[in-house]
Amino acid sequence: MALEKYLEVLQNELDTYQYGEKPKELYEPIEYLMSLGGKRLRPALTLMAYHLFEDDWQKALKPAMAVEVFHNFTLMHDDIMDEAPLRRGQPTVHEKWNRDVAILSGDVMLVAAYELLSESPGNDFKTILKRFNRTAAEVCEGQQMDMNFADRETVTEEEYIEMIKLKTSVLLGFALELGARSAGQPEEVVNQLYEIGVNLGIGFQLKDDILDVYGDPIKFGKQIGGDIIENKKTWLMLKALEKSEADSALHHWIRAEDFEPQKKVQAVIEIYNALGIKELAEGAMTKCFNKGFEGIEKLEVPEERKAILRGFAEWLFGRDR
Repeated sequence: MALEKYLEVLQNELDTYQYGEKPKELYEPIEYLMSLGGKRLRPALTLMAYHLFEDDWQKALKPAMAVEVFHNFTLMHDDIMDEAPLRRGQPTVHEKWNRDVAILSGDVMLVAAYELLSESPGNDFKTILKRFNRTAAEVCEGQQMDMNFADRETVTEEEYIEMIKLKTSVLLGFALELGARSAGQPEEVVNQLYEIGVNLGIGFQLKDDILDVYGDPIKFGKQIGGDIIENKKTWLMLKALEKSEADSALHHWIRAEDFEPQKKVQAVIEIYNALGIKELAEGAMTKCFNKGFEGIEKLEVPEERKAILRGFAEWLFGRDR
């Protein structure tokens, strides 16, 4: 069994799923957003976790889809808040239609996520529902923290890690937890998989922070240095501020209102290089991934069943996009 098979079957299910028909202005934006693709990391994790324990992994397709639909719902609303013009290189829903359509279509996506989740196999749907609701609230808490950070002078490294844990990694943790619960696993095993997902998720976001500065723009698919241009408080920026003087060149570029974007990006990268920020960020990222790898090794399942999950985690660690 290979990861590609999960993704192929999952994509086919997502392509053929009917969210509704009328009015078409409500449902077309959902189909449009879901057609833009993405890595499908989260639903793949649900299928992998279920398949650690059961062979009939197709039974977990609907709950896996619920995780992906919910994730895309958050992206649709994030794009509205950020006034983002593009998503995966294409116009965002609020740009292609309008803001009100994007809000309402996003609401329907959340309803669809609950409907898909209700088809989870196993006998513990009440707990699954409660855990999904808690995770959804935490994602919102993380988003609010991120918005709060934009208006604050200082943010600690611990606060940043907590923010990305809530905004990004708890959903990866829930994706693995969902697969295990759907397979009827005991709480101890469910919690093991949740922690693996959380650690991989924090490492995943730190990797994103690094790639935004040091990635290949063609492979990464985004403008390199976008976070620097926006003065976004990433791990790299926070660590650089911690190691800089109050009136340093870095503070000058952060306060600058009139600047050439590429000149600012290059200047800040040079500051990062002088302070060894990339190496520090890679060290923090590796520490999180190693916790995830250690968790995978501790799972009491046959080695051949762990292979896909381990390989997937290794790909996340080594990815360049």
